[in-house]
Amino acid sequence: MQPSTLARSASSIVCGVLLTQLAACGGGGGGSGASPFVAAAATTGATGAAAQPQASDPIASTPLGFVTGVDQSKTSGTHAWLGIPYAKPPVGALRWMPPVAAEPWAGPRSARQFGPSCAQGGRFFSPAPNDAPYSLAVRDGFGKPVGSEDCLTLNIWRPSNEQKKLPVIVFIHGGSNISGYSADPIYDGKALAAKANAVVVTINYRLGLYGWLDMPQLKTGNATADSGNFGTLDQIQALKYVNANIESFGGDAGNVTVMGQSAGSVNVWALMVSPLTAGLMHKAVSLSGGLVTTAPAQAKLYANSLLSNLVIADGKATDALSAQLYIASQTPEQIATYVRGKSSDDVIKASLAPGMAAAPAVISDGSVIPAVPAAAIAAGNYRKVPMLAGNTNEEGKLFGGAVGAYKPNDYDRFTMQYNFNPDAAPTLTEADLLNPTFLPVDKPVLGWNTVAAALSTSVFLVPGNASLAALATQQSDKIWYFRFDWKQEPKPFDTVYGAVHAIDLPFFFNTFDRKSVFSFAFNAANRPGREALSDAMMSSLAAFVRNGNPNNPTLNANWPLWPARMVFDASNTQANIGVR
Repeated sequence: MQPSTLARSASSIVCGVLLTQLAACGGGGGGSGASPFVAAAATTGATGAAAQPQASDPIASTPLGFVTGVDQSKTSGTHAWLGIPYAKPPVGALRWMPPVAAEPWAGPRSARQFGPSCAQGGRFFSPAPNDAPYSLAVRDGFGKPVGSEDCLTLNIWRPSNEQKKLPVIVFIHGGSNISGYSADPIYDGKALAAKANAVVVTINYRLGLYGWLDMPQLKTGNATADSGNFGTLDQIQALKYVNANIESFGGDAGNVTVMGQSAGSVNVWALMVSPLTAGLMHKAVSLSGGLVTTAPAQAKLYANSLLSNLVIADGKATDALSAQLYIASQTPEQIATYVRGKSSDDVIKASLAPGMAAAPAVISDGSVIPAVPAAAIAAGNYRKVPMLAGNTNEEGKLFGGAVGAYKPNDYDRFTMQYNFNPDAAPTLTEADLLNPTFLPVDKPVLGWNTVAAALSTSVFLVPGNASLAALATQQSDKIWYFRFDWKQEPKPFDTVYGAVHAIDLPFFFNTFDRKSVFSFAFNAANRPGREALSDAMMSSLAAFVRNGNPNNPTLNANWPLWPARMVFDASNTQANIGVR
């Protein structure tokens, strides 16, 4: 039975409410030979609705139960299901434990709004407090706990056609593995799903100290649980959900591309070398990242510092020395009970204490992640899948705070950028956003361009190139690479940021129409060129996820294998793409 034939009569409304009656009305699972989703005339569910339900809203019949999504066919040609749990909430006894698969539910579950963001300390790319929609409210969470521990959900978009066995793109967001969220407006998957004729999945995963923590007092004797790689295990659990359920949404479980940007790219590489991902990924897309891991010794030092901060904040100690004496007086069981009993806000606040570095992510524990990941690749012990990788040309310009280049403070900077009208006469100058030491931007010593280029090379290009070189020893015929050069932003952002880290994402997702952290960059003048560039980038991604090769007619050129590179750029009026 096809979706177009399922216009419902009054009796069908009852079928939209009760599981057994829905099944009797032809809403069988994806393996039944029926359409992978059916239209619903009424919805109920476990979560609130972000918009008024419509008679055409799609229901997907999955092994865990029915989920009611959102019909976006008239505006984007897609259906969406948002906030689907792929694991139990990792709270209480499940805090700092591997994820546990979600349990089935009775009755259609509403999947019409994003799930809560994962707990984190608020930053530029964090959610607003209480998961408010993206707005100036984001700045109100800076330096404070935001998000929730109950956050292991994913989102699915697919074209509103009747095709099955569509390629699947699972996107892992960035944010240094300490921040970010799948509901970020940049990651809205509808345009990519429609353009690529693919199923697009975005995921939440535990971040920072909740995602990666190697604390000796939490050890259980189980290698997976003791790895400390809880965020990595969340991503693997999300891939397991996709493998078991994506057919219900019209996807092909045998053609899954795992795509990530920045820390998400680091996670893609981690999944490639993990022995736990067999059969779960078939292609990889790495944007601005590489194979970067943390030694267990370093991770243990961080865990000890976090624990010390907690006991000091609780008044159990007055300084680092007395904190260590207190910790030594407790049994591992007592410490485990103590840290699992702390509120999420208290734990996040301890991680934000002065002197605390960010939680080190992706731990080379020897179980979830090989002890020497590069050696695993050299020995051929990894997922030998086609790789599409890339960098922006000015990655380092997003990290001016690390070298004292930015001004003013984050709160005021966010406000200035959010309120900037890219179609009006410029209201800001380079001097409003950069400290005088780094101006003019093109001076040869300490100019912003020179400093940012050094950051780009050391932080991104060196580890990224090393990762690709290692991969090429095993699969030189399956690696493609690009560089993203577009910087047609209105002044002063064309020089302050330019082809900055992460600005390629709105081009891959075509989310220019969504208010986001990069809204200052997109105006009417540059629209023709950036839309053409976005079309070519999305077409290249579509070709790659379908065929394992990004070559397609929109490029007007042959894309050779790495170490050659395709450069993506555009003027205000047209795309400028070529091998150079």
